Amino acid sequence: MTGAGRGLGRAICVRLAERGLAVIAADLDAEAAQRTAADIGRAAEAASLDVRDPSACRSGGQRAAERGRLAVWVNNAGVSRTSRVWEHPDADVELIVATNLLGVVHGSRAAIGAMSGDRGGRILNVASMSSHVPAPGLAVYGATKQGVLAFSIALQAELRDAGTPIQVRSICPDPIDTRMVRDHVGDPEAAILWSTTRILTVDEVADRALETLYGERLVASIPAWRGALLRMLDLAPRLAVRLLPALKRLGERNRRRWLASERY
Repeated sequence: MTGAGRGLGRAICVRLAERGLAVIAADLDAEAAQRTAADIGRAAEAASLDVRDPSACRSGGQRAAERGRLAVWVNNAGVSRTSRVWEHPDADVELIVATNLLGVVHGSRAAIGAMSGDRGGRILNVASMSSHVPAPGLAVYGATKQGVLAFSIALQAELRDAGTPIQVRSICPDPIDTRMVRDHVGDPEAAILWSTTRILTVDEVADRALETLYGERLVASIPAWRGALLRMLDLAPRLAVRLLPALKRLGERNRRRWLASERY
């Protein structure tokens, strides 16, 4: 499990352990990973993992396989930076793409290499609602998440064609009440995040993540109605470009209200 140190990653780790799986909570922040493992108890151990490094991901897969059959791999690690595309520092662009997209590619490849035998395994990739529609202020982030979704579906097709019994699933949640989102509440460029009716809780998204991981649907948008609505905009890019500023203005009103509330 990558990005397991806090938020959604930690919550998914807890649920996997409750299902009887031995969990490796991996995170770039080794101390955060250790806290997750300690909270879970004997069923978990911690690992420091930089998903930008393919060899590190392969080592992580080998480590998991050495403990027993690798049944599940979750690619959750991600970073977010908000800015107009041309104002991003080069280092931020590299970080976002390398972590959010290449990290999923490296992790998935490592998982497939470590999942052996006729029993196969399951891979869950955490995408985003921005996988379905452009997100002004989050263009680079959104591009990586659209890439995650496209990669995941294509990967499932390749595995099926090869007769490999590994299932790939993706979730596309709206903004979740995590540190990543809270860090952007004061940022006007992130206003589109607040254009939804409400911010999701970690627990509800983690529950849906597990349902999706063990279910038949390849992709789950959370909430489903919002995913369906935004996919309609994807069918008409010119219309989307015209409507997105209105969504951003709605988000800006909500952002200011929540910024002033006790919740934040």
